[in-house]
Amino acid sequence: MNTEAPITGAEILVRCLAEEGVEHVFGYPGGAVLYIYDAIFKQDKFQHILVRHEQAAIHAADAYSRSSNKVGVALVTSGPGVTNAVTGLSTAYMDSVPMVVISGQVPSHAIGQDAFQECDTVGITRPVVKHNFLVKDVKDLAETVKKAFYIARTGRPGPVLVDIPKDISMHKHTYSYPKEIEMRSYRPVDKGHAGQIRKALQLLMTAERPMIYTGGGVILAHASNELNKLVEKLGFPVTNTLMGLGGSRASDPCFVGMPGMHGTYEANLAMQNCDVLIAIGARFDDRVIGNPKHFSQNPRKIIHIDIDPSSISKRVKVDIPIVGNVKDVLVELLSQLEASELRPNAPALKDWWKQIEEWRGRKCLGYASSELVIKPQQVVESLYDITKGDAFITSDVGQHQMWAAQYYRFDKPRRWINSGGLGTMGVGLPYAMGVQMANPDATVACITGEGSIQMNIQELATCKQYRLTPKIILLNNRFLGMVRQWQQIDYGSRYSESYMDSLPDFEKLAEAYGHVGMRIEKPGDVEGALKEAFGMKDRLVFMNFITDQSENVWPMVKAGKGLSEMLLGSEDL
Repeated sequence: MNTEAPITGAEILVRCLAEEGVEHVFGYPGGAVLYIYDAIFKQDKFQHILVRHEQAAIHAADAYSRSSNKVGVALVTSGPGVTNAVTGLSTAYMDSVPMVVISGQVPSHAIGQDAFQECDTVGITRPVVKHNFLVKDVKDLAETVKKAFYIARTGRPGPVLVDIPKDISMHKHTYSYPKEIEMRSYRPVDKGHAGQIRKALQLLMTAERPMIYTGGGVILAHASNELNKLVEKLGFPVTNTLMGLGGSRASDPCFVGMPGMHGTYEANLAMQNCDVLIAIGARFDDRVIGNPKHFSQNPRKIIHIDIDPSSISKRVKVDIPIVGNVKDVLVELLSQLEASELRPNAPALKDWWKQIEEWRGRKCLGYASSELVIKPQQVVESLYDITKGDAFITSDVGQHQMWAAQYYRFDKPRRWINSGGLGTMGVGLPYAMGVQMANPDATVACITGEGSIQMNIQELATCKQYRLTPKIILLNNRFLGMVRQWQQIDYGSRYSESYMDSLPDFEKLAEAYGHVGMRIEKPGDVEGALKEAFGMKDRLVFMNFITDQSENVWPMVKAGKGLSEMLLGSEDL
């Protein structure tokens, strides 16, 4: 029998978060959540981080999760607080990031009455969350929170929203938090079918031109060690998608680079010409395989491992589907490989690598250096050298994102934090905040553009308040770079609204927020500026690199084209 005195819903919520081991909550207060904020004020189990915009709260919680494997938590108020959070929810949903978002709602009796700051939170967020709840009785609150964390972190992870009317946070009930939760309608499968895994192994051993294609599912499942062991034992070429970078070591000779629209020549041609493809935690995204009809022209056998059965054969028909947690499936695959006498076809594999090395010889990531203007690739390469490849790198979306993915060679998982599926501008700075809160002693750098950084630049104030010290690396080409690139290639160089005609003095703006601002204009100053900035470990340094306006991201597969139809440079236009 529970003899504890009843406590408010707000206090129940705070105790539930503490039970889940939550250490940081990102949020912004408002009328519908004031009881919750009052309960937060009275507790000392977790720290609340006051952002300057609700979108930034969700992004920061998102990156907190991506970089730590904890469930990120955010708290927003009703109405515009929720609608401001939708972009962050959708960003996390597209990239399968586990989060729990608490939203305030108008009192129960006012729901549906067009009350002040009311919106249909459940209806608005339903398409962009894994699941959502509206709490109608305080006695259901603790169990609902338990369900939210369980759903967020299991199966294919994702954001879960819990909408709490103001009166529910005020009503009282005795506190009891479930130790475990079971839901009849939700039972994700972890173990892959042993027979299917056996079939996959047999197929891999018969391959003459094998290819390992991996995505963000490897990172989410903590399966990097198993993936690296598999690559080491088989000696097959391996590629990581944008979301999967760091899943296998970029320094491994078997790594052929990133595939897709801005992937390497060798990765794309190997993907296109392999005879057996094993896809691990990847979903054959349009930015990875290009035109599915073109991809399907070459006959190949496909093995697909994924926790989400709905992702298998969704865009590309596969031959051996394996539903299960990537780590569990790879452990079983390695175990069967160890016990089997089957081994790869060594002579065929040698010929296959000879072909791949020929493709590698094209050196598709080469670029023309300059003594007059800073090349963005040079900045990323210098950043890699100075941080020894060991930093957490966040990025916004655009050309700078692709250069970061191409030239910063990730050897570890969870070090590359970017918006892959939704392609959300403005995430870079709040991502850096979330990463540093989760990894306070780590080196954190945000690679951004002058368009993206201005979308959440107010978070420089949050960084000042909480003494967060990421290094901001602005690759400033005075254009919305990726838009300009497409306009040059597909729209006759008609640069419609892509030139940034009125930019702030970023150095002074950074200083106005209490940080260090630097402007770098000469290629010879790049390395020195980076060393100076990273030497200031207790300061946020905003580095404004004035870069070549005409530089494009190569290689490039145009929309609607196939993987082998790459543009390798301006000479192909």
